[in-house]
Amino acid sequence: MSARRAAIEVAVGEALPAQSFQVTRASLVAYCGASGDHNVIHWNERIAKAVGLPDVIAHGMFTMAEAGRVVTDWAGDPGAVEDYSVRFNRPVVVPDDDTGTTVDVSGVVAEGLGDGRFAVDLTATVEGKGVLSKARAIVHLA
Repeated sequence: MSARRAAIEVAVGEALPAQSFQVTRASLVAYCGASGDHNVIHWNERIAKAVGLPDVIAHGMFTMAEAGRVVTDWAGDPGAVEDYSVRFNRPVVVPDDDTGTTVDVSGVVAEGLGDGRFAVDLTATVEGKGVLSKARAIVHLA
């Protein structure tokens, strides 16, 4: 892990390096095991469609965690994140193929809060459509 980023280097308006995350059915099954959330809408297409979904969907917390990686990678220390919240706009639909879908995440330093703390706003999209809204992390940098 890299050293924590220094607060003196950060400027409001600074863009975080954007990242793309591939989400496949295999990653969802692995997340089911890791999280203990085995809801069938995350791995069974027949059930997902029976309850009105277009297909299997990613766990909201999985999507949130992938987006959060943009902040932790930028900060250099996951422990620097003091608070993180999102709202879910739309589900991340994951087709049954070897490609899955791609979640594109970008971020920007929205404001300085003093004492080395910054608010970072994130944007997460799939095929150009927002999947998260009001995604914000509060980061305390050295």
